[in-house]
Amino acid sequence: MAHTLYLVRHGEQLDAEHGVDDGPLSPRGQRQARLIADRLGGVPFDNVWHSPLQRAEQTALIMSEHLPALDPKPSALLFDCVPTGYSPQMPHTFEPFFNSVTEDEVEAGRAQMSDAVAEFLTPSRATTHDLLITHNFVIAWFVREAMDAPEWRWAGLNQAHAGLTIIRYKAGRLPELVAYNDLGHLPVELRTGVNDPQPY
Repeated sequence: MAHTLYLVRHGEQLDAEHGVDDGPLSPRGQRQARLIADRLGGVPFDNVWHSPLQRAEQTALIMSEHLPALDPKPSALLFDCVPTGYSPQMPHTFEPFFNSVTEDEVEAGRAQMSDAVAEFLTPSRATTHDLLITHNFVIAWFVREAMDAPEWRWAGLNQAHAGLTIIRYKAGRLPELVAYNDLGHLPVELRTGVNDPQPY
């Protein structure tokens, strides 16, 4: 028996490069959402959750239009967040970003990710397939957690828009990173967001 977790970053956000915190998907982001839906069409999902932010919610809506069996539900545990502050092990080029994040934001992000790990990253006595539509930093933290890497290491993991990461949990075994940031469903011109310095 295994619990397989499918992690999808939302599609590209409209005008994100102008510093907009949240918003609808760009036309390219909408295409990305349709293509990841096609990619996952044969998976018998038991649960589908998404971040309540608009860019993730719209990604979930587009995916459910193409996959009517999906019934996406919002989860505050999948909000965009920053789960740690700057660490000396990180490249110095990361400092400006982390200097813009308050201690309260980091504390809230750490608490959120602790709850999210307890909720989603667990073995199952049954065979289950769960889909989470969320954000770059959240996926990076989940991968770091599954690999039991040092806390600071999440900051070097980047997921493209509509990229697919799969983690499998089996009782009594170490978590398996089945796929990371798989973009095989996206043509080259739709592969965006890989080197974003920020979580949008």
